[in-house]
Amino acid sequence: MMPGNQRQMKRMMKKMGMKTEEIDATRVIIETSEKNLIFEDTQVVCIDVQGQKTYQIVGTPKEEMAEGKVAIPEEDVKLVATHASVTEEEARAALEKVNGEPAEAIILLTS
Repeated sequence: MMPGNQRQMKRMMKKMGMKTEEIDATRVIIETSEKNLIFEDTQVVCIDVQGQKTYQIVGTPKEEMAEGKVAIPEEDVKLVATHASVTEEEARAALEKVNGEPAEAIILLTS
C-alpha cells in the first residue's frame, strides 16, 4: 500500500537508497538508426538507486527521420512494388537507394 503523503514517500525512498532529481531540460533527442524522437518542453527526472541512474522522460515526441535517411511514404512503396512487380521490401530498398524517387526506383528494378 502506498503512503498517503509526500513526506512518507520521501522517507521510504531514502531508506531504499533512492534519490530523485528533476532536470531542467528544454529538449531531449533520442537517436535511433531509422528515426529520431524529439521531445520539446518535456519533464525529465533522474532516479538514482544505489548508484544506478535511470532517466524518465515525460512528454510527446515528434518523429523525424535519422540523418541520411529519406522519409518514404507507404503509397510510394506500394506504387513501386505494383509497377515493378516486386515485394514491398524490395520496393522500399530501391526507393532508399534513389532517395525516394518512385520513377527512378521503378527503372532501377525493371532494368
